[in-house]
Amino acid sequence: MQIKRSRERIVVDIPIVVTTVLDSLEGTIVDLSEGGAQVVGCSLPARSQCQIDLDGHITFGTVQWSEEDRMGIRFPYELNDGPLYERLDLARAAKRAPAAFHPRFGAAVAGGGFGRRID
Repeated sequence: MQIKRSRERIVVDIPIVVTTVLDSLEGTIVDLSEGGAQVVGCSLPARSQCQIDLDGHITFGTVQWSEEDRMGIRFPYELNDGPLYERLDLARAAKRAPAAFHPRFGAAVAGGGFGRRID
């Protein structure tokens, strides 16, 4: 069953620290929207209150679901500023950017192609 989301989740790779009253864990945000994030590399029990620390900027959240090495965190207030929102905005802009044209191959090349070295 697919859940209709109000915000598009964007693939990112953002190292963070997740803090609770009792613990501080390192993890990585792998997808992000204004309303929440999926964090891998650590987990907390569902319904845990936590804060995400990125570059000294704190974003509060509640764990919605949790597995052994990942969890989904919902933000009580949608992101609209700060370093986490800026990273989301940059990732969203990069997703929309057209692939670069490379004259040697006569076509668009995204990221240099698989296994190809482009000089």
